Parts: sequence; C-alpha cells; structure tokens
Amino acid sequence: MAALERVEPGKRSSSKRHIMACALACFDEMGLEATKIDDIRQRAESSIGSIYHHFGNKEGLVAALYFAALDDQLALMQPRILAASTPREAVEALIRSYLGWVEQQPELARFLFQARHAVASGPRKDDLTERNQRRYGALLEWLAKGVEAGVIRRLPRELYASLLIGQAENYCRAWLSGRVKGAPTVHADIFADAAWRSVAEAVSR
Repeated sequence: MAALERVEPGKRSSSKRHIMACALACFDEMGLEATKIDDIRQRAESSIGSIYHHFGNKEGLVAALYFAALDDQLALMQPRILAASTPREAVEALIRSYLGWVEQQPELARFLFQARHAVASGPRKDDLTERNQRRYGALLEWLAKGVEAGVIRRLPRELYASLLIGQAENYCRAWLSGRVKGAPTVHADIFADAAWRSVAEAVSR
C-alpha cells in the first residue's frame, strides 16, 4: 500500500509494512474487535513472534497503523496549509486535502473511525495528543492570525477542530459505509465554505 510505503519507507521496513497492510485488510473485513492476532498472522503468512517483535501486541499494532494513517494524512495536508496566503485559504486547504485523502485511502479512513476510541483511551493516548497537535499546528497559527485580524471568531481552542472538520467527517463516514454515493471531493466547495462560515466573523462570511 502506497500510504504505508510513504510512512514506513525502505526495504528494512518491508516486513513491518506487510503486517500492517494485512492487519488493515483484516480490520476492514472483520472489524477491529473481531480480528484476532492469529487472523493477522495467517493473512500475513508470518509468525506471532514477528508480529510481537514489531508491535508488542494487537494494541500496539492498532496504534502503529493509526499513527501511520495520521502521518500520511498530515503529509498531504500540511504543505497545502502552509502554502495558504489567508486564513480562509488555510481552512479550505484543510478541508480539501482531508476529503481528498479519505477518497484516496478509504480503508485507512474507515480504520481511523474504527480505532479512534481504542487509541485515544489506550496506553498511546499521549502520543495521539502530540500527533494531533502537529496535525493542527499550522492551521491553529492561521486561526490565531485570523482572530487578530478580526475575520475569525475568538472561540475556545478545542472547538475549532470540531467546527471545521466535523461536517466533512460526518459525510465521509456515511460515504465510507455506503450510506451516500457521492464521492467526498464532489462536494469539496460546499464543505470548504461551510467550514469557513462556522468560524468566520459575520462581516467576513
């Protein structure tokens, strides 16, 4: 899988990538809870020892795959956000890159929704907090500039992510489960505009 090759490049990581790709296929087919380590071992034609060597246990494998997905997503988002010249452009870059990533990586996107609670409440939750700070760091700088310029509402910091990406995430979840047919990027203009309006001061909408 291209996303895993981007995040875990090189021949030395080939075994690790293979196990992660097989785990992702199992999680996508059977669900996170129903998948056992032995299911992954059989799919990967690997040994239990190799899986535990790379990941420690199933929980570690779930976290590694989750972080790989976030890192790949960030690699697409960050350059576009950094290239923005206004707060609105930064918000739109976030939404468009997120929708594009989900469309390109549906299995990883479904996995992120499946595994979010397990990782957020597990032993790697501090790592998740740190990655989320990196994920939104550049955007938060743009939001701060927008607040200072009077074009973005001054809100509690923890509200921005939900307001900006919540609507797009909800649609993506429905698309990934087959409840809606239109691909996410088809509606990128609508979601980008809705995200901006959710945080913009009335005069800048």
